Amino acid sequence: MRAVSQRTFGGPDVLEIVEVERPRPRLNEVLVRVRAAGVNPIDAHVRSGVLPLLGAPPFTVGWDVSGVVEEVAPGVTRFTVGDEVYGMPRIPYAASAYAEYVAAPSRQLAHKPAALTHVEAAGLPLAGLTAWQALVDCAGLAAGQRILIHGGGGGVGHLAIQIARHRGAEVVTTASAAKHDFVRQLGADQVVDYRAVDFGTVVEPVDVVLETVGAHTAQRSLDVLRPGGALITIVDMRDADLARQAARRGVRFFGVTAEPDHVGLAALAELVDSGKLKLHVGHVAPLADVSRIHRILDAGSTTGKAVLTL
Repeated sequence: MRAVSQRTFGGPDVLEIVEVERPRPRLNEVLVRVRAAGVNPIDAHVRSGVLPLLGAPPFTVGWDVSGVVEEVAPGVTRFTVGDEVYGMPRIPYAASAYAEYVAAPSRQLAHKPAALTHVEAAGLPLAGLTAWQALVDCAGLAAGQRILIHGGGGGVGHLAIQIARHRGAEVVTTASAAKHDFVRQLGADQVVDYRAVDFGTVVEPVDVVLETVGAHTAQRSLDVLRPGGALITIVDMRDADLARQAARRGVRFFGVTAEPDHVGLAALAELVDSGKLKLHVGHVAPLADVSRIHRILDAGSTTGKAVLTL
């Protein structure tokens, strides 16, 4: 089968198309014929060596997949051959999703939302589970609360805005001026241009902060959080000093990285199929153009998600 591989850490040009053996599903796994693979910032961090999750190359990056079950191993009870599935298997270990076939534990996948194409569904798992686990599982976001979402135009942010609105919360988000219309259409009540204004001077106290951008934004967000609130970061997850600062202010601290979870995937699919959650795919390209998509990712110029087709 075709897959993307790399022999060294480096920039997007280290990614190359190679021929490798098709994986064989083990007990409790399914073999998925991949129709599309989502591209996420973590993929670029692993590719470059900034986040060496997979050890030294060679390896294949990628976790988000949408496709069709081609083989079912003993122990699998949730799927049959021909089922359309999506998910984010194995993270933080290698899923090797930039490939024509992926073997994955069946309980790390869910039925694909019927309302989405494979391209759209491939962009949902990692970003969607990150937002869901942050807002629902960690914060317990509820109606009547206020949330500040940093980076509302990004992959996680644009889904978090919609999930927060579904939960009945008032949504404040930061975004560049070019993305203001986009995040307002998603349901943001207040939009702050982080390049022109210090959010700390214009945002009234909030109950929850979801921080997705880094650059000390999480620490600065403590100033707008109410006591008893929740600071959730997907960037400074292991910042012990930040956690101590939050505790001193009476704020709960959560460092979130999405876990494979078929329950969360099913909840996201239900929101999609009921029309309450829409995924925006900003860039789509065939597998052969993987280096170009990674250059766009490195430039930080994506709105929504980027997806590779197979």
